[in-house]
Amino acid sequence: MAEDQPPAPRREIVTGVPRAVRRRAPAHTPARSEISEHTTLGATYVRALMRSQLRAASAALGALALLVGALPLLFLLPRVASGPLVWAVLGLLAYPVMWLIARWYVTRAERNEADFTGLVTDPAEAPAAHRRR
Repeated sequence: MAEDQPPAPRREIVTGVPRAVRRRAPAHTPARSEISEHTTLGATYVRALMRSQLRAASAALGALALLVGALPLLFLLPRVASGPLVWAVLGLLAYPVMWLIARWYVTRAERNEADFTGLVTDPAEAPAAHRRR
């Protein structure tokens, strides 16, 4: 008798994102539209980004000016005026410090840009590189 019955229907398992997790994207991201429409709030966002970038650039330039400006004062000291020490300071010490200042500035500028991008994009749409750590 078991041969007379048709086989039991096969059960299918559907996988996907659960409905509770799914989220509809907003029609527009408010901050992004404020910037593209040139509103006062959008101008404020852009001004804040420019101000933070200017602060980072001013700090890097100030540190560099302090480094380069202090070298002639260092060379005015009587015992430091010897030739090999001057070349060692100019050739071995100044460039790594300038590289560190430049590296700090680039990192800070990238962080400012990432913060701004995180502000104007929807967190669900943001690439993993721009999400806060």
